[in-house]
Amino acid sequence: MNGRPHLLPVLATLCGIGVLSLMDAFMKNAALDMGAYTAALLRAMMAFAIVAPIWLATRGKWPARTVLKVHVTRGVVGSLMAVTFFFALTKLPLAETIAISFIAPVVSLYLASIVLGETIRREAILGAILGFVGTLVIVGGKFDRGNLNEDTALGLASIILSALLYAWNLVLQRQQALVAKPVEVATFYMGVAMLAYVPATPFLAHMPETGQLANVAIAAGLTVVGALTMAWAYARAEAQVLVPIEYTGFLWAALFGWLFWREAVTLSVIVGAALIVIGCLLATRRRPEQSSV
Repeated sequence: MNGRPHLLPVLATLCGIGVLSLMDAFMKNAALDMGAYTAALLRAMMAFAIVAPIWLATRGKWPARTVLKVHVTRGVVGSLMAVTFFFALTKLPLAETIAISFIAPVVSLYLASIVLGETIRREAILGAILGFVGTLVIVGGKFDRGNLNEDTALGLASIILSALLYAWNLVLQRQQALVAKPVEVATFYMGVAMLAYVPATPFLAHMPETGQLANVAIAAGLTVVGALTMAWAYARAEAQVLVPIEYTGFLWAALFGWLFWREAVTLSVIVGAALIVIGCLLATRRRPEQSSV
């Protein structure tokens, strides 16, 4: 390689983040209409129905037991991550929800040290501190504006839980990348998530109206397109090149939040998001002697 990132993977990542952010916007509408649990269940079912035939058409084979264990673990974690995230969307503005979720990459570094045996560097510790301060700034902005009511508190608790689960999801995703192809990953991720929702379906799900299904169907399609686009990009460029582009999700969220619901982005959210992003970039930055590894 010539050391310069290819333009196409960078553009693909930018488009992929935009697609997934638009998916979040449609899922917010769906969660408000039918509840976060029903929306998450239907999205998993529809996305699986879309991607499974692709996996079968590419002559996908049933994974080995060790690989299947990773698929199942990530599917269960992902199902909980998604439903808590979508619930948070019903309580918080889209941009704020995305901003707080940015603490996940920093947390994933600590989980990686436990699960994968990676060493925690000094930059990761400082990055975690900045990320925590950024989160406090966003939450503090709620106090200053006097709108930290019960619903907002539930939303904040839910997105923090979702971010912690997303951090674990990132570590599992690293493990999956070593043992399975992108289409297999997407198929089992959605399939396991769908099955994980089933036990609580009689208690938490309800039959939505026909007119409410459009938002979930669009979100399911966007989920598959976004996942495959991101997988294509990450197979063709180093993560250290593409990870910073992930933070454009805040800009997409701010745009879609304003277009869909006229949600304003406050100064505290911008400052808090900036601190979280700086912390993540600092924590994930590789030293010069590591760049050739």
